[in-house]
Amino acid sequence: MPKRALLSVFDKTGIAALGRGLVDLGYEVISTGGTLAVLEEAGVPVTAVSDVTGFPEILDGRVKTLHPHIHGGLLARRDDPAHISALATHQISPIDVVAANLYPFGATIAQAGVSLADALEQIDIGGPAMIRAAAKNFPGVVVLTDPLDYPSALDDLHADGVSLERRRALAAKAFAHAAAYDTVVAEYLRDPDEWPSEIAFAGRLARPLRYGENPQQRAAAYERLRAGDPVPGVLDAAQLAGKELSFNNLLDADAAWSALQGLDGPAVAIVKHTIPCGLSRRDDLATAFAEALRGDPVSAFGGIVALNRPVDGETARRMAEIFFEVVIAPGFDDSAFATLGKKKALRLLRMPPESFADMSQADWDVRPIRGGLLVQTADVAPADPSSWRVVTAREPGPRELDDLAFAWHAGRHVKSNAIVLARGCSLVGVGSGQPNRLESVRIAVARAGGHAAGSVLASDAFFPFPDGLEAAIAAGVTAAVQPGGSVRDDAVIAAADRAGIAMVFTGTRHFRH
Repeated sequence: MPKRALLSVFDKTGIAALGRGLVDLGYEVISTGGTLAVLEEAGVPVTAVSDVTGFPEILDGRVKTLHPHIHGGLLARRDDPAHISALATHQISPIDVVAANLYPFGATIAQAGVSLADALEQIDIGGPAMIRAAAKNFPGVVVLTDPLDYPSALDDLHADGVSLERRRALAAKAFAHAAAYDTVVAEYLRDPDEWPSEIAFAGRLARPLRYGENPQQRAAAYERLRAGDPVPGVLDAAQLAGKELSFNNLLDADAAWSALQGLDGPAVAIVKHTIPCGLSRRDDLATAFAEALRGDPVSAFGGIVALNRPVDGETARRMAEIFFEVVIAPGFDDSAFATLGKKKALRLLRMPPESFADMSQADWDVRPIRGGLLVQTADVAPADPSSWRVVTAREPGPRELDDLAFAWHAGRHVKSNAIVLARGCSLVGVGSGQPNRLESVRIAVARAGGHAAGSVLASDAFFPFPDGLEAAIAAGVTAAVQPGGSVRDDAVIAAADRAGIAMVFTGTRHFRH
């Protein structure tokens, strides 16, 4: 029987070369719609699918390959005499190669104002059916969903044929392609306020990584494919200089960049092991960096620096004095790049302009546990100081209120039990990840040292006892912000009133485990 190939793709990259190569190898090429036109224009001999099926494309192209003459040719097992006999009885020829990829559903729904009708038109039916049929029968059919695989597939077909191992790998890739597509469609159609009975998450390989958190762990970074507007992140950054990014680099860079989201004015975050050890918002970037570094210069060594303004020469000169792993910013001027770009171990990442996203668009927060996943909506609600309630006899002054809002923002990015001390919209002490809140206060106060006097405190959850607040008061804290809600709130408020400090309740907790 003659060898046949079915080419039907939305992404036409390389399809003419593939068609020409298959014809040179003796294949009969059949095709549909736009792919057929591209092949004909390129001078590739090609037969229309409608000539094979004896049935025209109908319903505006919705039905064209869904036919026994196509799917019989794809699904027949070459090693089963009954299947081969059935093909002969019904005058169906096998199809040996399939190249297919799918309508741009994700790109369509990302367009502003797209209608449901337009979105539904981009849900591919025939394409996934062909891909799945070919992939199911991979011992007899080579299935290609990625144009990057065309040249090597042609080389294999020209030599000894495509090995069973390679066919299986291509089939796995094809099923993943179809599954990711269906996942985005399902996400678009489902009610965002209801938890689906079954769920999947789609991603596309951004880059393999040298290893994971430790050398014995394999790792890769995937770009999240999702319905709706994309959520820009560190995987969108252009690396301008430095060594290859590691798993830990990307994790910490994401934490540092996230800590800047929602801060107005020049701001700098310094992160170590996903925890901000420095964070400052000032009138100029160089000062913001200096104050962020002052927050914990010991922990900053080997950390990740994120800046929400393009890096200038003065800021770069200050950064160059410290060893950092990564600097991430919207840009670097010529002087800054000349200073930092020559440091071979320092990775410079330039974020795209749209990377300061509307935080309400943040994706679901997904955490793996053994044997399953925990899924929650992201904690993205912006702080609203106007809704806070003063619970002490003394109200916070304007400077204190500004610092309290900054500290409350910072505390959301610190692991629970989280305590942060801030002064002048800069972190001066951080206590995190402790099994009790009092210990977190002690750590924050110790790290702040003399800078604790005159600072304000933020606690991600309520104080269960007055002792934590009393330790901060003893160090010189003048105001505090916390959610409230403890059965001992009255005792904590009384401790604040005895010391004459101001305290506000937010009514909202921000645990981060």
